[in-house]
Amino acid sequence: RVEISRVQADSPGRDDHSNRSLNAEWVEITNTTRDAINLRGWTLRDDDGNRYRFDSVRLAGRATIRIHTGSGRDSRTDLFQNRRDYVWDNKADTATLRDDRGRTVDTESWGRRHH
Repeated sequence: RVEISRVQADSPGRDDHSNRSLNAEWVEITNTTRDAINLRGWTLRDDDGNRYRFDSVRLAGRATIRIHTGSGRDSRTDLFQNRRDYVWDNKADTATLRDDRGRTVDTESWGRRHH
């Protein structure tokens, strides 16, 4: 099973849109099984419909990968959305992880939405 294990929606310090600040906003996904899983075609999205699509990413068993908002070099432990703007709302939002068939695997919500 793959789950959203941690979210840092509010980048520490001032939201100055620097790459460093953008990358301090992230979502962690953990593979709780023993088997590696290929995340190709999986998506991570917010309430506003901003969507990140995984390339061929192998998530090892019992491993965690961190998806940053800004730019950087993808590695086994860190992926980058290469965005110039923040994705996750500090006050309230929902991160939704879907598999390559579009099925919801996990969601993580924080704060309170006011509709």
